[in-house]
Amino acid sequence: MAVIAFAQSKGGAGKTTACVTLAGELCRQASESGIQITLIDTDPNQHSAGWAKKKGCPSNLILIEKSTEDTVLDDIETASSQTQFVLVDLEGTANFAVTQAISRADLVIVPCQGSEDDATEAARTIGLIRKQGRLLARKIPCCILLTRTSAAIQTRLLKLIKQDFLDSGVHILNSSLIDREAFRAVRSYGGTVNNLDPALVSGIDKAASNAKAYANDVKRMLLEANNG
Repeated sequence: MAVIAFAQSKGGAGKTTACVTLAGELCRQASESGIQITLIDTDPNQHSAGWAKKKGCPSNLILIEKSTEDTVLDDIETASSQTQFVLVDLEGTANFAVTQAISRADLVIVPCQGSEDDATEAARTIGLIRKQGRLLARKIPCCILLTRTSAAIQTRLLKLIKQDFLDSGVHILNSSLIDREAFRAVRSYGGTVNNLDPALVSGIDKAASNAKAYANDVKRMLLEANNG
Protein backbone atom coordinates (compact mmCIF):
# COMPACT_ATOMS: atom_id res chain seq x y z
CA MET A 1 0.00 0.00 0.00
CA ALA A 2 1.23 3.48 -0.84
CA VAL A 3 -0.46 6.86 -0.44
CA ILE A 4 0.57 9.41 -3.06
CA ALA A 5 -0.66 12.98 -2.65
CA PHE A 6 -0.57 15.71 -5.29
CA ALA A 7 -0.13 19.21 -3.90
CA GLN A 8 0.44 22.61 -5.52
CA SER A 9 -1.06 25.94 -4.51
CA LYS A 10 -0.84 27.49 -7.98
CA GLY A 11 -3.57 26.69 -10.44
CA GLY A 12 -2.62 25.54 -13.92
CA ALA A 13 0.56 23.77 -12.85
CA GLY A 14 -0.69 20.43 -14.13
CA LYS A 15 -1.72 18.86 -10.81
CA THR A 16 -4.82 17.09 -12.08
CA THR A 17 -3.11 15.95 -15.29
CA ALA A 18 -0.25 14.53 -13.22
CA CYS A 19 -2.72 12.74 -10.95
CA VAL A 20 -4.93 11.19 -13.62
CA THR A 21 -1.95 10.23 -15.79
CA LEU A 22 -0.40 8.32 -12.91
CA ALA A 23 -3.74 6.79 -11.93
CA GLY A 24 -4.36 5.61 -15.47
CA GLU A 25 -0.90 4.13 -15.92
CA LEU A 26 -0.86 2.39 -12.54
CA CYS A 27 -4.26 0.90 -13.39
CA ARG A 28 -2.94 -0.28 -16.75
CA GLN A 29 0.11 -1.91 -15.20
CA ALA A 30 -1.99 -3.60 -12.52
CA SER A 31 -4.94 -4.66 -14.65
CA GLU A 32 -3.83 -8.25 -15.29
CA SER A 33 -2.96 -8.90 -11.64
CA GLY A 34 -6.33 -7.79 -10.28
CA ILE A 35 -4.79 -4.98 -8.23
CA GLN A 36 -7.02 -1.96 -7.62
CA ILE A 37 -6.09 1.72 -7.38
CA THR A 38 -8.05 4.34 -5.42
CA LEU A 39 -8.35 7.97 -6.52
CA ILE A 40 -9.48 10.43 -3.83
CA ASP A 41 -10.46 13.91 -5.01
CA THR A 42 -10.47 16.59 -2.30
CA ASP A 43 -10.28 19.55 -4.69
CA PRO A 44 -13.57 21.51 -4.82
CA ASN A 45 -13.24 21.65 -8.61
CA GLN A 46 -13.42 17.83 -8.75
CA HIS A 47 -11.53 17.63 -12.04
CA SER A 48 -9.91 14.27 -11.23
CA ALA A 49 -13.30 12.86 -10.26
CA GLY A 50 -14.71 14.21 -13.51
CA TRP A 51 -12.12 12.23 -15.46
CA ALA A 52 -12.74 9.08 -13.44
CA LYS A 53 -16.47 9.20 -14.21
CA LYS A 54 -16.01 9.44 -17.97
CA LYS A 55 -16.46 6.50 -20.31
CA GLY A 56 -13.36 4.35 -20.57
CA CYS A 57 -12.23 4.78 -16.97
CA PRO A 58 -10.07 1.79 -15.94
CA SER A 59 -12.20 -0.92 -14.38
CA ASN A 60 -9.74 -1.37 -11.51
CA LEU A 61 -9.97 2.27 -10.42
CA ILE A 62 -12.03 3.11 -7.34
CA LEU A 63 -13.14 6.74 -7.04
CA ILE A 64 -13.81 8.58 -3.80
CA GLU A 65 -15.15 11.99 -4.75
CA LYS A 66 -15.88 15.11 -2.71
CA SER A 67 -13.57 14.10 0.11
CA THR A 68 -13.39 16.85 2.74
CA GLU A 69 -11.41 17.75 5.86
CA ASP A 70 -14.00 15.83 7.85
CA THR A 71 -13.67 12.65 5.80
CA VAL A 72 -10.24 12.61 4.13
CA LEU A 73 -8.43 10.68 6.87
CA ASP A 74 -11.13 8.02 6.99
CA ASP A 75 -11.14 7.90 3.17
CA ILE A 76 -7.37 7.40 3.04
CA GLU A 77 -7.37 4.77 5.79
CA THR A 78 -10.22 2.82 4.21
CA ALA A 79 -8.66 2.95 0.75
CA SER A 80 -5.24 2.00 2.12
CA SER A 81 -6.67 -1.18 3.62
CA GLN A 82 -8.30 -2.20 0.35
CA THR A 83 -6.10 -1.09 -2.56
CA GLN A 84 -2.42 -1.14 -3.52
CA PHE A 85 -2.11 2.55 -4.39
CA VAL A 86 -4.08 5.53 -3.08
CA LEU A 87 -3.79 8.76 -5.07
CA VAL A 88 -5.05 11.96 -3.47
CA ASP A 89 -5.69 15.09 -5.56
CA LEU A 90 -5.47 17.91 -3.01
CA GLU A 91 -7.01 21.35 -2.99
CA GLY A 92 -4.74 24.23 -3.96
CA THR A 93 -4.99 26.03 -0.63
CA ALA A 94 -3.13 24.92 2.50
CA ASN A 95 -6.20 23.92 4.50
CA PHE A 96 -6.72 21.25 7.15
CA ALA A 97 -7.61 18.57 4.60
CA VAL A 98 -4.33 19.19 2.77
CA THR A 99 -2.21 18.93 5.91
CA GLN A 100 -4.06 15.80 7.02
CA ALA A 101 -3.50 14.08 3.69
CA ILE A 102 0.16 15.12 3.63
CA SER A 103 0.58 13.65 7.10
CA ARG A 104 -0.54 10.24 5.79
CA ALA A 105 1.37 10.37 2.49
CA ASP A 106 4.18 8.01 1.57
CA LEU A 107 5.06 10.46 -1.21
CA VAL A 108 3.92 13.97 -2.08
CA ILE A 109 4.29 15.00 -5.72
CA VAL A 110 4.47 18.74 -6.40
CA PRO A 111 3.84 19.55 -10.08
CA CYS A 112 5.71 22.58 -11.42
CA GLN A 113 5.94 24.19 -14.84
CA GLY A 114 9.07 25.98 -15.96
CA SER A 115 7.94 29.39 -14.72
CA GLU A 116 8.98 31.55 -11.80
CA ASP A 117 5.43 31.71 -10.41
CA ASP A 118 5.08 27.92 -10.44
CA ALA A 119 8.50 27.50 -8.83
CA THR A 120 7.69 30.00 -6.08
CA GLU A 121 4.43 28.24 -5.17
CA ALA A 122 6.07 24.82 -5.45
CA ALA A 123 8.74 25.95 -2.98
CA ARG A 124 6.01 27.07 -0.56
CA THR A 125 4.34 23.70 -0.87
CA ILE A 126 7.63 21.93 -0.19
CA GLY A 127 8.00 24.16 2.88
CA LEU A 128 4.56 23.08 4.11
CA ILE A 129 5.45 19.41 3.62
CA ARG A 130 8.70 19.81 5.55
CA LYS A 131 6.93 21.66 8.35
CA GLN A 132 4.34 18.92 8.62
CA GLY A 133 7.14 16.38 8.72
CA ARG A 134 8.77 18.19 11.63
CA LEU A 135 5.48 18.24 13.52
CA LEU A 136 5.16 14.48 13.05
CA ALA A 137 8.86 13.80 13.69
CA ARG A 138 9.20 11.98 10.39
CA LYS A 139 10.49 12.80 6.95
CA ILE A 140 7.67 12.95 4.42
CA PRO A 141 9.13 12.01 1.01
CA CYS A 142 8.33 14.58 -1.63
CA CYS A 143 9.49 15.53 -5.11
CA ILE A 144 9.01 18.03 -7.86
CA LEU A 145 7.39 16.79 -11.07
CA LEU A 146 8.18 19.10 -13.97
CA THR A 147 5.13 19.48 -16.21
CA ARG A 148 4.38 20.69 -19.73
CA THR A 149 8.04 20.50 -20.63
CA SER A 150 9.33 20.59 -24.20
CA ALA A 151 10.42 17.35 -25.83
CA ALA A 152 13.08 19.20 -27.79
CA ILE A 153 14.70 21.89 -25.63
CA GLN A 154 15.26 22.85 -22.02
CA THR A 155 15.07 26.58 -21.46
CA ARG A 156 17.61 28.47 -19.38
CA LEU A 157 14.87 29.38 -16.93
CA LEU A 158 13.94 25.73 -16.45
CA LYS A 159 17.58 24.82 -15.87
CA LEU A 160 17.83 27.60 -13.27
CA ILE A 161 14.63 26.48 -11.53
CA LYS A 162 15.87 22.87 -11.39
CA GLN A 163 19.22 23.94 -9.96
CA ASP A 164 17.55 26.08 -7.30
CA PHE A 165 15.47 23.10 -6.16
CA LEU A 166 18.48 20.79 -6.15
CA ASP A 167 20.50 23.33 -4.15
CA SER A 168 17.67 23.36 -1.60
CA GLY A 169 17.80 19.60 -1.25
CA VAL A 170 14.54 19.04 -3.15
CA HIS A 171 14.31 15.88 -5.22
CA ILE A 172 13.22 16.28 -8.84
CA LEU A 173 11.57 13.26 -10.43
CA ASN A 174 13.67 11.90 -13.29
CA SER A 175 10.72 11.92 -15.69
CA SER A 176 8.83 15.06 -16.55
CA LEU A 177 5.40 15.26 -18.16
CA ILE A 178 6.06 16.49 -21.67
CA ASP A 179 3.55 18.89 -23.21
CA ARG A 180 1.60 16.50 -25.45
CA GLU A 181 -1.87 16.62 -26.96
CA ALA A 182 -2.63 13.14 -25.65
CA PHE A 183 -2.37 14.17 -22.00
CA ARG A 184 -4.86 16.97 -22.59
CA ALA A 185 -7.13 14.71 -24.64
CA VAL A 186 -7.51 12.22 -21.80
CA ARG A 187 -9.14 14.94 -19.73
CA SER A 188 -11.71 15.45 -22.49
CA TYR A 189 -12.31 11.93 -23.79
CA GLY A 190 -11.67 9.94 -20.63
CA GLY A 191 -9.80 6.67 -20.35
CA THR A 192 -6.00 6.59 -20.56
CA VAL A 193 -3.48 7.66 -23.17
CA ASN A 194 -3.18 4.04 -24.27
CA ASN A 195 -6.79 3.77 -25.41
CA LEU A 196 -7.17 7.13 -27.12
CA ASP A 197 -8.30 7.06 -30.76
CA PRO A 198 -5.26 7.73 -33.01
CA ALA A 199 -7.63 9.14 -35.60
CA LEU A 200 -8.48 11.95 -33.18
CA VAL A 201 -5.28 12.41 -31.18
CA SER A 202 -1.65 12.51 -32.27
CA GLY A 203 1.46 11.33 -30.43
CA ILE A 204 -0.27 8.60 -28.43
CA ASP A 205 2.72 6.23 -28.43
CA LYS A 206 5.11 8.90 -27.14
CA ALA A 207 2.65 9.99 -24.45
CA ALA A 208 2.12 6.37 -23.38
CA SER A 209 5.87 5.89 -23.11
CA ASN A 210 6.15 9.10 -21.06
CA ALA A 211 3.35 7.96 -18.72
CA LYS A 212 5.03 4.57 -18.22
CA ALA A 213 8.40 6.16 -17.40
CA TYR A 214 6.70 8.56 -14.98
CA ALA A 215 4.86 5.79 -13.14
CA ASN A 216 7.98 3.64 -12.92
CA ASP A 217 9.96 6.57 -11.49
CA VAL A 218 7.27 7.11 -8.86
CA LYS A 219 7.30 3.43 -7.88
CA ARG A 220 11.09 3.49 -7.72
CA MET A 221 11.06 6.52 -5.43
CA LEU A 222 8.47 4.87 -3.18
CA LEU A 223 10.65 1.78 -2.92
CA GLU A 224 13.74 3.85 -2.11
CA ALA A 225 11.86 5.84 0.52
CA ASN A 226 10.54 2.66 2.10
CA ASN A 227 13.99 1.06 2.19
CA GLY A 228 15.61 4.26 3.44
